[in-house]
Amino acid sequence: MKRPLLKLSVLLIALTVFNACQKEDALDAPEDATIDYSQKSALTVPEINALINQSLTETGTFDWKDVTPHTLWSAVVRGNNILTIGYGEENESFAEVKSERLKATLSNIIQLVEDNEDYKKDEKTMFEHDIINVVDVQVANFETIKQLLQTDGVRYLEPNGYNQYETVNNGRSSSGCDKNADTINAAHYTTIAPNNAQVSWHFYKHNIPQAWSQSTGAGITIGLIDTGVSASQPLLNSSGINDGYSNGRFVQKYGTFIDSNWWWSNNYDGIHDKCGHGTAMASTIAAPRNDNGMPVGVAYNANLVAYRATEDVLLNDYHERKGVSSALTQLGNRSDVKIISMSIGYVWSIGNIKDAVRYAYSKGKLIFAAGGTSTSFTNGYGVIFPATMSETVAVTGVDDGSNYDRCEVCHSGSKIDFTIIMEGDNNTSKAPPVLGFYNGDRSYTGGSSVATATTAGIAALVWSKHPTWSRAQVLTKLKQSSEFYPNKNSSFGYGNIDALQAVQ
Repeated sequence: MKRPLLKLSVLLIALTVFNACQKEDALDAPEDATIDYSQKSALTVPEINALINQSLTETGTFDWKDVTPHTLWSAVVRGNNILTIGYGEENESFAEVKSERLKATLSNIIQLVEDNEDYKKDEKTMFEHDIINVVDVQVANFETIKQLLQTDGVRYLEPNGYNQYETVNNGRSSSGCDKNADTINAAHYTTIAPNNAQVSWHFYKHNIPQAWSQSTGAGITIGLIDTGVSASQPLLNSSGINDGYSNGRFVQKYGTFIDSNWWWSNNYDGIHDKCGHGTAMASTIAAPRNDNGMPVGVAYNANLVAYRATEDVLLNDYHERKGVSSALTQLGNRSDVKIISMSIGYVWSIGNIKDAVRYAYSKGKLIFAAGGTSTSFTNGYGVIFPATMSETVAVTGVDDGSNYDRCEVCHSGSKIDFTIIMEGDNNTSKAPPVLGFYNGDRSYTGGSSVATATTAGIAALVWSKHPTWSRAQVLTKLKQSSEFYPNKNSSFGYGNIDALQAVQ
């Protein structure tokens, strides 16, 4: 049996840290005022990555606000000249209606960029986000960066086009994409009514089938931000999602990811999955319960709104970051969406996504995010973004052993809120089966991705049982139904959730 696909891969920290302290642009050194940096060439990609590695190794995190102006400008230059500017007061992430003050701040920023870059605003030089307080601009000159850093109302500057920070290739990590079918071990599922509906072994570890006597997710709409849902899997499309015991619900598919080398392009890549990861997550959450001999989803009567916002699980591309932030704001604006599931992420925070998460959170959404999946090489590395945010609920996977160990490829840490059993003890081939990419196919999935999707489904069961509850009430019930409550474990949060207890 092949090894389960790692469904959420993050950037790995290099074993050897470059000797960045010898560089003029070391993270912990101020920029030398005696040096005319405007006359210096931009740092190379290896030099920029060395500084990133230094920060990740020494502090466990990285933030563009901690680098020198010259390093920031270098990353912008090496990142297709794209600069993302967050504006407004500190923590003023969004505004549905821009105040005169915000309009004036944005106008001042745009004028500064136009003057220094010697161009006028058009669709190829600037992009204004409509809800989050962010503008993307084309920047080539070092002086633009320097002046923006000294401008009132600039919250952050980030080179969102810089995507050259690469993974360590040790042969055990992927971008989460796999469209191949697997041969599923019959010991890894149980058949139930209607004839031959298949329930993953890990559902029973959380009393999910027992909870179905109380709730099946009816009336709850879950937003999924991922790589989309396969057009070739009819059980996750409008033609097949209402079948058997699943009825009276809908699936909707949208696309916010742009597939283009040009940052200003509006060439949206469609609504359908081309990776396989989003399809696996959609199956975990809401696959129908019917007699097709296929895996059942946790909330098999919930509605699903799926966004193709990224091409894989790693948010390292400008269009992926923009696509995710757009999906978050669109889901935030939907009153029927209660829950958002995000089994995607990055090793450090991304400003425009952070702003969009805060917007969706302000609209009462319960947002679940994957704690991170990589390899045992990163045992010392903690939770990834956006699961690190206080506005999200961070989930990771553990095995079914007695020692409460995380899955071989899962991240853990103080930011984790819940865990889901999704791997066998000393048996990584024992993983949750889900619908495959193509009609009639099944596959295995794994990592903190499936743990997150499973938790989102359990939350839907709870909210369906108590439709008048608030986000806070649902989250409190999940905590009270978890293994470590009222305590919180330093690595695993409140631990494994008992779905039956949660819906009672």
